[in-house]
Amino acid sequence: MNIKNIVVPIFLLASSIYTLAQTEEVKKDSLYIQEVEDYKEPGKVLHAEPLYIDLIRDLGARKGEREWNLGFGLTDNLRFDSYEALIEYEWAPMDRLGLEVELPFTFYSPLNGVAKDSVPSNQLNSIKLAAQWSFFVNESMATSMAIGYINEFELSDFENFGKPLIKGNVYNPFLVVAKRWGNNFHSLIYTGPMIEQNFKTSDFKADYHINTNFHYMISGTRNFIGVEFNKIMDKKDFDMTIRPQMRVGIADNLLIGIVAGVPVSRENERFSSFVRLIWEPTHKLVKHPR
Repeated sequence: MNIKNIVVPIFLLASSIYTLAQTEEVKKDSLYIQEVEDYKEPGKVLHAEPLYIDLIRDLGARKGEREWNLGFGLTDNLRFDSYEALIEYEWAPMDRLGLEVELPFTFYSPLNGVAKDSVPSNQLNSIKLAAQWSFFVNESMATSMAIGYINEFELSDFENFGKPLIKGNVYNPFLVVAKRWGNNFHSLIYTGPMIEQNFKTSDFKADYHINTNFHYMISGTRNFIGVEFNKIMDKKDFDMTIRPQMRVGIADNLLIGIVAGVPVSRENERFSSFVRLIWEPTHKLVKHPR
């Protein structure tokens, strides 16, 4: 028997199966993207949203969208561990506009040999109010842009709560630019200054944040793997933390995100971890006339 008569048909069959599988994956991606983007007007581009420094609402938000987030994190510092928790609610009162309210908490635990009174006091860090407006959404370019503003009323720690209640304010305008490359690859830049005002001393402190993000979204799902590069610059210092991450859907309207933090140049912080639980309540989507 001629070996060529056996090998060639097997090779052709394997090639056909592989091509069919690739075609099915592309079709699955296209159908999912079409479901998100073309379900209703106005137009919207599917983007992967970072998990640690997240957006106020999806880029190109549509009226009626809403989402609850619960976050839990642990940071290993040199003298103590800090535990963070947050609860946030975001919604779109109109097309393209996202609003958010967030309450972030931090709790501290001294390491062995460190006096308890030498670490910061537990606190509700602030009350954060935010808005984001998507001013550019182009489906053919798979690109979206938004501007936004976060106002953070800083609160006194629990030991001095109410003395005063609000000790300062943080002003944080920002710009977001996101691009999807093909069906699976996503990039996003989130950048802007953060200006902190101390009401007691009237001092201002400013630094600049640049957060670059790259993600790969699994075919036909909202699951992804990716990485954030969170960079902070001021006149005297530069800090960067690399945050590899993944997001997994555990129900139609429930997602969980897992993030690790690896500091590159921070003097007092070591490894960290963060988990975000994302719940999108069922909401009625308003159909726009075409």
